[in-house]
Amino acid sequence: MAPLLSMNQISKRRPDKAGEWLFQGVTAGIDKGERIALLGASGTGKSTLLRIAALLESFDEGELQLEGKAQRSFKPEEWRKKISYVAQAPVMLAGTVEQNLRTASMLHGTPFDEQLARRYMAEAELGHLAWTKPAAELSGGEKQRTALVRSLLLRPSMLLLDETTSSLDPTSKEAVEQMLNRLAEREGTAMAWITHDMEQSRSVSDQIWFMSEGKLLERGDTKAFFQGPSTEQARRFIQKPLEREANGDE
Repeated sequence: MAPLLSMNQISKRRPDKAGEWLFQGVTAGIDKGERIALLGASGTGKSTLLRIAALLESFDEGELQLEGKAQRSFKPEEWRKKISYVAQAPVMLAGTVEQNLRTASMLHGTPFDEQLARRYMAEAELGHLAWTKPAAELSGGEKQRTALVRSLLLRPSMLLLDETTSSLDPTSKEAVEQMLNRLAEREGTAMAWITHDMEQSRSVSDQIWFMSEGKLLERGDTKAFFQGPSTEQARRFIQKPLEREANGDE
């Protein structure tokens, strides 16, 4: 059976430096229900790779496939209904919380599942939120979680999560992690997380993808990665947070 999402030799040039590559030859597949943590230093192209996978950004070489079918056989809106990207800085549409939650249904002409929406909001620690409240008045963390629930209401086959919990307090962050882990188990929703939180990457993933020096250098089991990365670049990357913790730095 073909992977849910396949990337074959995906390459992207740097928009700011003519002739240079941001990354080259990224080849990987994600299966139904698989949870990936995408790690690497800032500037390695992690967000760009996820945006490419969501057809929100172009690429220069390679091929994408969804359920064994080439990208060109899909309309962009069909693709994005199956693969949903949740940005670090959420965009709230004009109007109320409820109007934002209804966006997916309005765009795709499908019934709005209010019961499911309320369940997801409660699981994301937003059950107290008045749906009549203007979305612009939400806190950063509330916007982040509301945007996530809005994407979940598409019932995507895969979620691409770009620092989705970065502005959350520890309690809300844990609630979101647990909600998404349950979703992967219950619905078989695949997930790819970008996170700079090493503890989070352990708890939300089955596999680690590590990007460095313009390549996807490592791709394998999460536990094995943290026990012993196969590249020196990954060993240095893991060691830096440990050194900060040992020195008492934030």
